[in-house]
Amino acid sequence: MRIDIITVLPDLLRSPFEGSIMKRAIQKGLVEVHFHNLRDYSTNKHKNVDDYQFGGGAGMVMMIKPIDLCISKLKSERKYDEVIYMTPDGKTLNQKMANSMSMLENIIILCGHYKGVDQRVRDMHITKEISIGDYVLSGGEIGAIVFCDALIRLIPGVLSDETSALTDSFQDNLLSHPIYTRPAEYKGLKVPDILLSGNFPEIEKWREQKAYEHTKERRPDLLED
Repeated sequence: MRIDIITVLPDLLRSPFEGSIMKRAIQKGLVEVHFHNLRDYSTNKHKNVDDYQFGGGAGMVMMIKPIDLCISKLKSERKYDEVIYMTPDGKTLNQKMANSMSMLENIIILCGHYKGVDQRVRDMHITKEISIGDYVLSGGEIGAIVFCDALIRLIPGVLSDETSALTDSFQDNLLSHPIYTRPAEYKGLKVPDILLSGNFPEIEKWREQKAYEHTKERRPDLLED
């Protein structure tokens, strides 16, 4: 997978991709991540990429021309499966979406900033708009990091145990069951006997039941789906 991220703050993005799972995915050649500084595409001598909004109102707007120049250049070099805009009014990211999009080959992610982007950018180039929750951040960079992490860990070969991602919360519209590790008893708190029994079919039944109970208690809306 190749991911091209368009941003006004490329330095903010670099660190998360230089550690842990995303770093290993890049080192293995399973994913390429490229950062594009939007100011490099500004034709303004001051390298501005924002301007006042027509009609008045608070907040600056990211201009259409630098974004169009950047996206058009990338599109001239290869075919992209999706051009994604990170925005609070996009479709909320969930595990089903991450599963589907982890199978794509080339994607562009545009990080919004200021008040947002000129609507014509969305009309011309954007194929999918994604939000990571019902709140507003200072820019789309943090959302892009969350989105990339959710995708990259699902790419075959990224995790040392590929079944791990398949048992995460939300994969079956259920939250995860309780998990334990050594010691078997700590300060009077004991690991459930079933997990020490070695009876794996019964352990799986226990886990499924606990996942259901956990979901029913905390996120009953998932069971409705």
